[in-house]
Amino acid sequence: MKLSIVILNYNVRYFLELCLRSVEAAIEDIDAEIIVVDNDSSDDSCTMIKELFPNVKLIENKENYGFSKGNNIGVASAKGEYLCILNPDTVVAEDTFTKVLRFAESHNNLGIVGCHLIDGRGKFLPESKRHVPTPKVALQKLIGNSKNYYTNNLKPNDVGKTEVLVGAFMLLKRVVYNEVGGFDEDYFMYGEDIDLSYKVLKAGYSNYYFGETSVVHYKGESTLKDKAYAKRFYGAMEIFYKKHFKRNILISALVKIVLILASKRNPISKSEKLISKEVVVISESTNDEQLKNRINCPIAFTSTLEDIPSEAKVVFDSEFLSYKTIIEFIKTQNITKQNTYRIWLKSSNFMLGSDSSTGRGEVVCF
Repeated sequence: MKLSIVILNYNVRYFLELCLRSVEAAIEDIDAEIIVVDNDSSDDSCTMIKELFPNVKLIENKENYGFSKGNNIGVASAKGEYLCILNPDTVVAEDTFTKVLRFAESHNNLGIVGCHLIDGRGKFLPESKRHVPTPKVALQKLIGNSKNYYTNNLKPNDVGKTEVLVGAFMLLKRVVYNEVGGFDEDYFMYGEDIDLSYKVLKAGYSNYYFGETSVVHYKGESTLKDKAYAKRFYGAMEIFYKKHFKRNILISALVKIVLILASKRNPISKSEKLISKEVVVISESTNDEQLKNRINCPIAFTSTLEDIPSEAKVVFDSEFLSYKTIIEFIKTQNITKQNTYRIWLKSSNFMLGSDSSTGRGEVVCF
């Protein structure tokens, strides 16, 4: 088998369904398997998988083991030559895995490959490509200088070496994952992707950023940016520093300074509520009463992506448009249009999306 896609889920049932729809479309011509590890969700995620995705291998944990252990459990049952660690709040294009696998197979000494990640409004997520956050680099970022934190020599659409990839999308050979011990289970959530990237580098492999395919990451959906988030994140960084930078006295002192300053930072504030002037539905349908009943503003139906007005909520019918078309439109149009976007799974009677990389995404069920 060529590819195993491991998705760790926790209480994001609707985002997971959309993710799985896009993944299934993306592996039609690949010898691949999908493994979903559920960390004891209280919603109906597992029931949904059993009913709608019978070919998905579902592992139901009886407690929330966190990101690292949950993914390690999934990888333990994987059969693919390559692994893709994928967040459930992502949407991939139909050719994402084909492109990334082609790139991976053309490179020797390959470590981890990441890709171009955008949020729900099309904004590029800079954590798609980062340097190792040494204490010095982390301190610089805390005071507002992110020059050495992100791999800024690579543009979003470029391809090239980077040091750290983000856990929302990581593709690597299964033998490499196992060689470095997979995700370190000392991390419950956050920091484990930095740690794995660094372990792969130290093992002598090269990590790459591949900007020729884009994936939507509704960042912030699985975990809100509150005080608990801040505590977990900076706690994870403390684990990373103690593990990899503990021998140097000067570095240890700098680590303490970084962590003290970080702990005093306020959590990311909630994003503002965006009001759309109108709703434009891209679909072969010319009318849908259920949709109209849930949207309290003027609605226009169209089958073309041309001449979309500014400041509109654009609703994409995923059974009419390809995921690649949807992703490319979100990625390229929002800079000037200032639109918001929702993906509509018509047969499942819901739509979802997110208006920022920090706020909770919106799910509307019909």
